[in-house]
Formats: sequence, structure tokens, C-alpha cells
Amino acid sequence: MSESPSGSENPIAGGSGGEPAAPAPAPVCPRHPSEISYVSCQRCRRPACPACQRPAAVGIHCVDCVREAAATQRKATTVFGGTPTGGRPLVSMTLIAACIAVYVLQWAVPGLTSRLAFVPALAFDEPWRFLTSAFAHSTSLVMHIAFNLYAVWVLGGYLEDLLGRARFAALYLVSALGGSVGYLLLATPMTIAEAQATGGGQWWTGAVGASGAVFGLFGALLVLQRRLGRSTSGVTIIILANAVLGFVIPGIAWQAHLGGLVTGAAIGWIVGFLGGRRSPTAPAAAAASWAVHWAGILAVTAVLVGLALARYLTL
Repeated sequence: MSESPSGSENPIAGGSGGEPAAPAPAPVCPRHPSEISYVSCQRCRRPACPACQRPAAVGIHCVDCVREAAATQRKATTVFGGTPTGGRPLVSMTLIAACIAVYVLQWAVPGLTSRLAFVPALAFDEPWRFLTSAFAHSTSLVMHIAFNLYAVWVLGGYLEDLLGRARFAALYLVSALGGSVGYLLLATPMTIAEAQATGGGQWWTGAVGASGAVFGLFGALLVLQRRLGRSTSGVTIIILANAVLGFVIPGIAWQAHLGGLVTGAAIGWIVGFLGGRRSPTAPAAAAASWAVHWAGILAVTAVLVGLALARYLTL
């Protein structure tokens, strides 16, 4: 009987025990264990199925590595810490569209203007008037809405990119509130009988228009331009010209203009001077603190609400 040479093994045996070797397990995606993938991430070397693959400069990266890299990458910001808008003033366009939509409804729905207008005598029981009045305009004067929306487009295109969308929206809405509060504080309280006897009065006269919010944009622009060391002569001339017109042309609520201007300037000062200092060499790194800015904007809002309540409660 012949024998195998000493020390030789059966070629089909997996070892000295004579059992076949177990095949290597197929590589599977860690996020989708049911998916077999022979493509690996160039960073972590783990398998990545087609759903988890992201194109990279060389090969592919998995979604986990992409997310980790995005978390550690410094985001681009404006000089005042806002997120760049990429030249698309979406908030400004939304505000303009909202004013146009409300204007159309004012023509279509009888009495809507009077329900949206800010009337100091009614606003305590109907507080929505503090903001809705900024989206309504005079239906007898088309230039009223045309001028305001043109100002929103021009100023918004610049300020929204400078501040970021969220803080620009806050600037606009809080300035609108400030315009109504200014109108309230400077109106003389009177009864209906007194208003009829004197022939009118702001206390019972409704005010509409985005002028308070627009003047808030002017106020913020004035402060921020000075903070950046840029010329403010053009803005100053526009503000002074409109201030004069408010006293010369009847029917203009200069009180709302003043309230919006002061409110916008206050928010502009908070964004421009609090929470950090601008560095000419690294403006994004020295951008003001997001939390400080929002705390200041909320404080301005609280002051406006407090002034309105104090005005009503002391009557």
C-alpha cells in the first residue's frame, strides 16, 4: 500500500485537520449592513454603499466623514457675523410680496384697511395692529406703497447681505413695532367726543404703511456705515429730507418715522458695537457674537412693549 510522502498535505484540505478554509466575509456598509460594497471611503477606509458615497477630490468619502469634516470647518460669515445671502435678498422679496398681497386684499375686502391700521385708541385691545399696519398702505395714493417698497428693495438688498437674513428680518419687524410705539407715545389721548369736537387727532386716526420699518432700516444703515468707516452723508440727507416732508405734507405720520428710526438705530448699534470688534484683516473671525446680538434685539423689543403698556396703563 502506498503512502503520501512525509509532511505533505492534501491540496484541497484547509489545514492539518483536513477541513476547507472558510471564505472571507463580504464587506458591508456600516450604516446599511444589508448592502455589500467593495468601495471604501478614502478617509476612514470603511466600506460605503452607493447611498453613503459622496464624491471627493480623490475617490469617495462616506457620509459620516463628510459630516465630521463639515462640523469642524469654519463657516463663512459677514463682517457682523451673519450668514452670507449669496446676493439673493429673500427676506426683502418676501416682505415686498407680503405688502403687495395685503394691498390687493385691501382693494378686494371692504373695511380691511381700517382693521389693519394702527389706531392708538384700539391697539390695547387689538395688539396685532402694532405690526399689521406696517403691511397695509393707503389705497388712495399708489405712490405711498411704491416708495416704501422701493426703499425696502434698495436698503434690504444691502442690509440683508450685511446682517444675514434672520437679523435683517428682526430689524425690519422690530422697527415696524417701534414705529407704532412712537405713534402711540406722541399721540394725545382723547375721547371720541373730544375727537369729534376738535375735528380729529392721532389717538383715533389710523396709520398704515411700512414707513416706520423703512426708517428703521435707514437708522440701522446710518449706524452701521459709520461703524464700517464709510460715508453717511447720503443717508443723512435722505433722513433729513423725509423729516422735513413729515411736517410739511399733511397726513404723514412723522411720529411713526421717528419711532422706527430710533429703533433701527438702536439695533444697528447693538449689531455694530456689541459682542466683538471688527478686524480689517480677519472680519469673519472678529464678527460680533450671535447670542449678544439676539439678546440685545430682544431687549429692544421688551423696552418697546414696556413703553406701550406704560402708556396705556397711565391713562
